[in-house]
Amino acid sequence: MNPAQIVSQAQTKFQQAIEHFQNDLKSLRTGRASSAMLDSVTVEAYGAQMPLIQVATVTAPEAQLLQISPFDPSTLQSIVTAIRNNPNLGLNPTDDGRIIRIPVPPLTEERRRDIAKQIGQKQEECMIRLRSARHDAMSIIGEAKKDKDIGEDDAKRLEKQVDDTLATTKNSVESAAKAKESEIMAL
Repeated sequence: MNPAQIVSQAQTKFQQAIEHFQNDLKSLRTGRASSAMLDSVTVEAYGAQMPLIQVATVTAPEAQLLQISPFDPSTLQSIVTAIRNNPNLGLNPTDDGRIIRIPVPPLTEERRRDIAKQIGQKQEECMIRLRSARHDAMSIIGEAKKDKDIGEDDAKRLEKQVDDTLATTKNSVESAAKAKESEIMAL
């Protein structure tokens, strides 16, 4: 593996960790209706567990309301049950036979603190992924140096590039976490 590939591979792993972290943040409840809140919901339909987005359209027509339109009306009850039985959501859907409406209640102060803790946990998971990717890159650099594929100066330069990229990525993760936390606490 040439030196440029080592750094680009580390950057790719860092980027994947950030994307995963951002998707985790989207799924957290903020007190405002967002279709991303229901991304983790799976529904019993046609004899199998399916993601909600494969059996219905989810929209947020108002700031405090989600609306679900099933593609097949026969899946309506299983969608309602799946949402109601999901303890992470704490939502109570109602249906009129065609459309499911879910009022999103405002968050209590205690729930806001719990969500802020979840953000911290998700941030730490992301940091672990980042450190693991850095460790992998440093191992590859160390092996290449040991095998005399690259010189001492090149190894130091590559290590510095990986560390600089990690620092930038870490700042990005921290700012995203702070922004999400302030969004939750401000509502």
